[in-house]
Order: sequence, then C-alpha cells, then structure tokens
Amino acid sequence: MKETILTQAGLEKIEAELENLKVVKRKEIAERIKEAISFGDISENAEYDEAKNAQAELELEIDKLENLIRFSKVIEDKDIPEDVVFIGHKVELVNIETKEEEAYLMVGSREADPFEAKISYESPLGKALMGKKSGETVAVHLPSGLTHYEIKGISKQI
Repeated sequence: MKETILTQAGLEKIEAELENLKVVKRKEIAERIKEAISFGDISENAEYDEAKNAQAELELEIDKLENLIRFSKVIEDKDIPEDVVFIGHKVELVNIETKEEEAYLMVGSREADPFEAKISYESPLGKALMGKKSGETVAVHLPSGLTHYEIKGISKQI
C-alpha cells in the first residue's frame, strides 16, 4: 500500500471516523441483524441479507481506514521547511491575470477539500507550488487553461 501523507488534524479526523464506524455503526448493524433474525427463517429474509451486506461493507471500510492509518506518515512541525511551500503551509496567491487573491492550505491527497480551501500537494496547483518561495511566480495547467500565480505569502498552519 502506498504511504499516505497526512497532517495531524487529518489523522485525527480519520481516527474519529474509524472510532465511529467501530463503536456506533457496528452496533447499529448488529441490531439490524438481530431484528432481521427475529423475523424467522433467514434463508429468504431480505432484511437479513441487507443487514449482512451492510456489515460486510462496514468491515471493508474499517479495514481500509485501519490500513490508511497504518501506512500513513504524519507531517510534524519539524518536518516543514520555513521558506518554501510544503504540506502544512497556508499559501497566499495572486492570480496574475485576474488579480484575484486566493489562499490554500497544502495537505495530503486524503485531506484535500476544495470547499475548505485545502489542496493536495499532488494536484496540478499543489505540484506547481511545492518547493517554491514567496515572491515566485508559477504557471499551472488547469482545466480552464494555463494560469499564472504569484506566491504572496507562506505560513505554517500545523
């Protein structure tokens, strides 16, 4: 399995999700199975089949999250360089063409969420920004075309 890079906050979010699946969801599905068994013959019991399928899907998701945690690397403050864009940095940009200002938090691919302005270091913009310094200009091939950004600021957010 490929190593996944996470921030501490990202790891904590995954651990909370895993805990919810193990404690809450497992109990809910066990109750559904118990109720379906109470209906009698399980050989032709649609509720039982559905509950068993949900249980199998849940166990797969739990296994997936456990492996994700097992094979993840948490970026710590000491791992983050001060002067270049890296995971855990908030990057302030100016779109050179439109003069619009934008800010993003650089994260691992598992934590990326454009609605929260979190971009993966593996995304086209993330790749273009990684390792660059404040004041530098980057060209990024986006679906809308070639876009140029100036890096206005870099700050640690971990």
